[in-house]
Amino acid sequence: MSSKPLAAVDPQAILTKLSAARTRLIMERPFLGSLVMHLPLTEAAWCKTTGTDAKAFYYNPDFVANLSLAQTQFILAHEALHCAMGHTHRRNHRIKKRWDVACDHAVNLMLIEEGLKPPLHGILANQDYETLSAEEIYPLIPEDTEEESFDEHLFDENESQGSQSDPDESDPAESDPSERQDNPDSGNQGGQGREGQSEPQESDAAGARPHDKPNELSPAEREELNEQWKNRLTAAAQAARQAGKLSQSMLRWVDDLLAPSLPWRALLARYFMTNQRDDYSWRRPSRREGSAILPRLSSEGIDVIAAIDTSGSIGNEELREFVTELDALKGQVRARVTLLACDYKISDNSPWEYEPWDAMDLPKDVEGGGGTDFRPVFDWVELENRSPNLLVYFTDAEGDFPRFAPSYPVIWLVKGKGVVPWGERVQLN
Repeated sequence: MSSKPLAAVDPQAILTKLSAARTRLIMERPFLGSLVMHLPLTEAAWCKTTGTDAKAFYYNPDFVANLSLAQTQFILAHEALHCAMGHTHRRNHRIKKRWDVACDHAVNLMLIEEGLKPPLHGILANQDYETLSAEEIYPLIPEDTEEESFDEHLFDENESQGSQSDPDESDPAESDPSERQDNPDSGNQGGQGREGQSEPQESDAAGARPHDKPNELSPAEREELNEQWKNRLTAAAQAARQAGKLSQSMLRWVDDLLAPSLPWRALLARYFMTNQRDDYSWRRPSRREGSAILPRLSSEGIDVIAAIDTSGSIGNEELREFVTELDALKGQVRARVTLLACDYKISDNSPWEYEPWDAMDLPKDVEGGGGTDFRPVFDWVELENRSPNLLVYFTDAEGDFPRFAPSYPVIWLVKGKGVVPWGERVQLN
């Protein structure tokens, strides 16, 4: 892509193009348009293409000058989605360059699925990563990757772009001595009256002039911005959903992001408690106790079948963690647990039986490593004429399911994005 000389670029014309692209997004894709309106347009000579720190949309006029209106919509939505998806605070221990690449794959794939036109050929959008989050893409990115994001991620810069060193080490070259403007009102409201201005601002929400790169955000600022963007995402999704203009792909992503993320241990404990047999008994008492039939609290243990997927997609450490959690829960609700191991068939060493008072560990003789088929577990339950209070299956949900749900409750503890045809699905997080 060729670049026009700086002198040939009219800043007002560039701003008009960006404003027109925002307006088009509001009309055609109100969900994305609403998110974009929370980022003030800020000219940035230090930026090669575009960038964001979750407070403003930074752009190089030369770069924007060579884009079509459709491509301009893409770059605006790209930066807004980085903010709405929480990429500004979710890196944690990860290496910055690999994290930036993973985030770009996640965002670009979503926008391309929405029908937006990318600004560059060869943009990061590997179809193998479709439907995966940045966290799931990250381990698939090689440590020595030559891929680079086209924009600048100013979320946190305590590690130089492209560095493969310890993420806790900071690069002094990344710090900027320019004056910082700590305006508590900046970026909080996102109203169109302020952020929708049609003229460049010398001092905007990010506190940066065109030649000054904004300072790195503090952890407290990132956390505050994260909460703001969650609220903005919720409001934008509700408005677009009511207007019937939220696509299925965006709807899936929004629901996943906004769904209550209770730890799977808490959810599993809730299911165990729900199925516990604590009820009143109306059985006739002994004659020694009198002739009246009075209610009394009767408590019985529950029968749980736990199946673990040993096809190789679940690591031993994760299986051990699951079994340890089962051990803690079964004592609380007096559960008898039957443990089954299955890949494409039931392990020859299965089952392992545990009473409420028995210590429960991952068996050392667990077999597996083949394909994934869930049907043998349910066939085994039927052949054994068992009717458990609950069946818990620990898996990635990538395999063959029985056609019909059984008569007893089933919980799938799912690692990854696999879907289940029936039963209760609990995401491992």
